[in-house]
Amino acid sequence: MLKVEGLVCRYGRVEAVRDLSIEVHRGELVTLIGANGAGKTTSLKAISGLLAPAAGRIVFDGEDITRASARQVLERGIAHCPEGRRVFPYMSVRENLEMGCFLRRDAAGVAEDMDRLFARFPILHERRNQAAGTLSGGEQQMLAISRALMSRPKLVLFDEPSLGLAPNLVERTFEIIESIRKDGVTVVMVEQNAFAALELSDRSYVLEQGRVTLTGTGRALLDDPYVRQAYLGA
Repeated sequence: MLKVEGLVCRYGRVEAVRDLSIEVHRGELVTLIGANGAGKTTSLKAISGLLAPAAGRIVFDGEDITRASARQVLERGIAHCPEGRRVFPYMSVRENLEMGCFLRRDAAGVAEDMDRLFARFPILHERRNQAAGTLSGGEQQMLAISRALMSRPKLVLFDEPSLGLAPNLVERTFEIIESIRKDGVTVVMVEQNAFAALELSDRSYVLEQGRVTLTGTGRALLDDPYVRQAYLGA
């Protein structure tokens, strides 16, 4: 479904991603783990069209999207749920959800999807007319996830979905992401909570200094001595 080959991304003269190659198969939940500065967020930005790669190739559903804009990438079915939630704070919950589907023209389908998301997250329905900036961190994360789903994506990129959340909300967030995958949406997730990420994932990539240094199933990497020492504190 998604193939990234030899990706290179730079910020000025600083090379954040170096010769990155990953594959994501339809229906998988794939995670990228690594220390801060390993290139995980930069990789997601390149895939979603927010950052133009310096070199390499990104192919989605057989189509080269390496130079596609963020709008074009979204039109093709990739949604990005960014680090820090990034809701529109002065807009209502409903207006935030409407921003997630601004490219769609099927009014009936949009209404159906919004009703489905309100059923999944009753608190968002209760606060649908409330400014998003007044929601709690956990509620904003629910809103950010829902906004991404309003585009009816084939693939969702999650960047640090548990960041800044209370422990009980972290578990709930991962349950939501797992349920999204079970609904048939392919997921790529960047996550600092390496243990939870590996437990959830079908496959995972370990990034260090912008390169993939290890790959395998989540279970295999949980048992890998290097991963246990470097990322799991074991």
